[in-house]
Amino acid sequence: MEAIPPPPPRILIVDDDESVRDVISVLLREEGYNCVVASGADMALDLAQHDETPLVISDMKMPGKDGLWLLEAFRDKHPDTSIIMLTGYGDTEAAVDCLRRGAVDYLLKPPKLTDLIRSIERALAKRRVELARKRYQKKLERKVRDRTTELRAALRDVNTTYQNTLLALVSALDAREHETSDHSQRVVEYTTAIAHRLTIKGAELEEIGRGALLHDIGKIGVPDAVLLKPGKLTPDEWVEMRKHPDIGFNMICPIPFLSIPSQIVLSHQERYDGQGYPRNLRREEIHIGARIFAIADTLDAMTSDRPYRKGTSFSNAIAEIGRCAGTQFDPEVVRAFLDIGEEGLLKIKAEMLARKKAKAEGKVEEKPAVPETPATGTPAAEAPAHDK
Repeated sequence: MEAIPPPPPRILIVDDDESVRDVISVLLREEGYNCVVASGADMALDLAQHDETPLVISDMKMPGKDGLWLLEAFRDKHPDTSIIMLTGYGDTEAAVDCLRRGAVDYLLKPPKLTDLIRSIERALAKRRVELARKRYQKKLERKVRDRTTELRAALRDVNTTYQNTLLALVSALDAREHETSDHSQRVVEYTTAIAHRLTIKGAELEEIGRGALLHDIGKIGVPDAVLLKPGKLTPDEWVEMRKHPDIGFNMICPIPFLSIPSQIVLSHQERYDGQGYPRNLRREEIHIGARIFAIADTLDAMTSDRPYRKGTSFSNAIAEIGRCAGTQFDPEVVRAFLDIGEEGLLKIKAEMLARKKAKAEGKVEEKPAVPETPATGTPAAEAPAHDK
């Protein structure tokens, strides 16, 4: 079975001179082209709207809207159409300007048939190449979009794996300390809320969240006799307890995606006035994430019940944190914390309780961005015997 040859390309001939249109169209039809004619620019555009028009041959000078106007109109409405301009002697400068504006060629009137056929073949060949290039480009763009979607899904899977691994580590510490997992979730929520007030966003906010999650991971290296002691710690036991920031830092700093959180782990027991540990850092020497976390952790520690004491009210905790601005806490971070207000902080806690209830009832999944960490200390006036 013989292949059916493709239909001849459609060529639109635009000229206000009827005799010119007729001569060119007859010659090109004899060469096998499908020709249509238009007496002006508006008629040419109307014909191009109804059928695909690969090539237009247009006179430069026409009454009303000239060939240059038509060229611009086709570039705007039919950018895949090739344009050959016909010009008389003395108009070559204008013809060259048309080439700069997107015409593929220009010929002097009246054009020789051999020159016209050669120009048409070049124009159509160039158009085929350009269309093939555009198809290839679109294909590449689709592939890039598909690969980007796949990569994003893979990154989400990796991030979920990282998060689940961190949650497993902290859950193990929670179980060892017999702490409630709700504390860790609240601390990260409070930390995030304060960071938002400080206009911290994006990757930096995620790093701070991971640091808040892992701040006490070093307690894995603290002996049970010290960590779980119900009474007051001895000086030697305090030495052991105060090793946990260094232990936690050394545990996670070799992990690339935890390099910044490891700095928060190392400095989460520092104080703004330099009276903290393990390095007696002060002010901006302390990582901003650790300065934020210190307030969030203190709030939750003070307002949560412990076996050895009853939690205080949010208003009392907020007042105590405000009193310790400039000594234990960064004053700027305290201002951001106070800006949230008691109502906002209570709302954070209530929303977490609602999510926990919904999860227990199987209604929703737990938010992956709300990890769990063990309980930590409070301001000096409220600190229990071996909190920290």
